[in-house]
Amino acid sequence: MISVLLADDQAMVRSGLRLLLSDEPDITVVAEAADGVEAVEKARRLRPDVCLVDIRMPRLDGIEVTRALAGPGVPDPLRVVVVTTFDLDEYVYGALRGGAVGFVLKDAGPALLAEAVRAANVGDALVSPSLTLRLLRHLTRDGPAVAQPLSKRETEVVRAIARGRTNQEIAAELFISLSTVKTHVSGIQAKLGTRNRVGIAAWAWENRIIEGP
Repeated sequence: MISVLLADDQAMVRSGLRLLLSDEPDITVVAEAADGVEAVEKARRLRPDVCLVDIRMPRLDGIEVTRALAGPGVPDPLRVVVVTTFDLDEYVYGALRGGAVGFVLKDAGPALLAEAVRAANVGDALVSPSLTLRLLRHLTRDGPAVAQPLSKRETEVVRAIARGRTNQEIAAELFISLSTVKTHVSGIQAKLGTRNRVGIAAWAWENRIIEGP
């Protein structure tokens, strides 16, 4: 079972999200938080597999919560997916630069919400499709230059990640095994100095590894 913490200042929203996720056979909600401080405390204490965090919350907002749980310098980061009604660019950038592995709009529907939880649990990143291209075209990456050049196959994997493909989809497209894809992703992250797939995608767009949709 994938354990999930829900953090949202509206009880009705938390109940709705809990209800949606309770229909999934492999997901269980282990805790709820009504503000950012409570979210950080419960997440650090319970260490759920995935934290679903709203952007606008009292005491600490979702971006601050994300930085506290998954940001640079956090030794054992948790997996944070931001769930919000707001798709303003600064929120998306702030959350993902803060270490979030996903950004999903509340109106995206139960299937995408559950998919985001599953993706985060296995180390993938999922951003609502309506946000992906706009987000990745504007994200910039802060970090050192690539110390080792990417191989041809690694470059193909980077392009696929930048297009929003999952590991399963990459394996099918490139006719390689899922374990091989995961090995390539780990190697690419090490070479680029990124913490997750969103960082890989942002690097690809910034360095014109991929153009167009």
